[in-house]
Amino acid sequence: MSIAIRKLDSADAGFKQNLSAVLAFEASEDEAIDRAAASILAEVKARGDAAVLEYTQRFDRLQAASVAALEIPQAELQAALTALPQARRAALQTAADRVRAYHERQKKECGSDGFLYREADGTELGQKVTPLDRVGIYVPGGKAAYPSSVLMNAIPAKVAGVQEVIMVVPTPDGVKNELVLAAAAIAGVDRVFTIGGAQAVGALAYGTDTIPQVDKIVGPGNAYVAAAKRRVFGTVGIDMIAGPSEILVICDGSTDPDWIAMDLFSQAEHDELAQSILLCPDDAYIARVEASINKLLDDMPRKDVIRTSLTDRGALVKVRDMIEACEIANMIAAEHLEISAEEPQQWADRIRHAGAMFLGRYSSESLGDYCAGPNHVLPTSRTARFSSPLGVYDFQKRSSIIRVSEAGAQTLGKVAAELAYGEGLQAHARSAELRLKPTS
Repeated sequence: MSIAIRKLDSADAGFKQNLSAVLAFEASEDEAIDRAAASILAEVKARGDAAVLEYTQRFDRLQAASVAALEIPQAELQAALTALPQARRAALQTAADRVRAYHERQKKECGSDGFLYREADGTELGQKVTPLDRVGIYVPGGKAAYPSSVLMNAIPAKVAGVQEVIMVVPTPDGVKNELVLAAAAIAGVDRVFTIGGAQAVGALAYGTDTIPQVDKIVGPGNAYVAAAKRRVFGTVGIDMIAGPSEILVICDGSTDPDWIAMDLFSQAEHDELAQSILLCPDDAYIARVEASINKLLDDMPRKDVIRTSLTDRGALVKVRDMIEACEIANMIAAEHLEISAEEPQQWADRIRHAGAMFLGRYSSESLGDYCAGPNHVLPTSRTARFSSPLGVYDFQKRSSIIRVSEAGAQTLGKVAAELAYGEGLQAHARSAELRLKPTS
């Protein structure tokens, strides 16, 4: 049975409305979920370890005498790494090395050393960059395991200089994923607790007798985790509230259509709400991609998920030319943008909004998910218009440095006092004026 994926044409009168319908996605704000998350957070804040233990026993069916018993020792993490088949361990190590190398370069290029400069009167101004003290990373468990998420969240934190990284990962029925534990060992995670859900977010945000409070929580989770992260923001920092995964492919028709079909599948297989869109100026090529989609689908283990995703939220879009494709791409502001073309850079220069750009036909999005090096934690749901991939900068904070000289105080004091009086803040003005030398 062929997939009824929508086909749009930018030349049609109702194109913008039709495309908006494809893109429409309202993050679930189920009141019951939000109320449940709020209740769990309140219990964890009030009762600490006891509440965490109760919820872990209830939701993950994991019996333990104490929260301390839910911590995985470093020796077990190292044992999981040692026990990996050689090829898999080598792949994990290569991915970790590449992610670390990229983020070390990012740290260097993003002004992580701060700056300081001196004005003519001796006043010094600058910025000091310091890492967060302690970070919590949430790693999903249950339906699937994501060792790549461990690397992408923990390694930039360590590169930034975070002193302690605490990982929480649910292990329903006590089943641990050895690859996730091995990834924690390679990434340098300091402590790992087998807890999940809103209770894990609460424990990290508020701290308990066993689990220390962190400064920021990063990493994806289910609807309860997302609701909890929203609620604890302000008590701690968070990375983002991520929506369903997305891929947007701009293709000039020169790439093997099987490759493009599989790239669309690579996001559609995440879940039914994931989105996969192709923009191309060649009608005949779009038809070839559609034929590849229908040819390749039955061999996919997650074909039912892919079918639903492509039917409900996918689209094959005929555009007038590649320039228009770039304009539409900027409006969509996709999480993952592939530019599969003969000369991709000329089109990349026109892109302003995308979480990550994959240039050229050999740059499949899947490489970015695992081992290319840049972070795979990316803004979704058009938030690439104003936010960035997770990076070293997310695990640092900046402090302004102001050292005013005696001479500088004479000039700045008059300016500040004048503005303070204008705002009606006399103490501000007098504070500045007291440092002025008397005029003879």
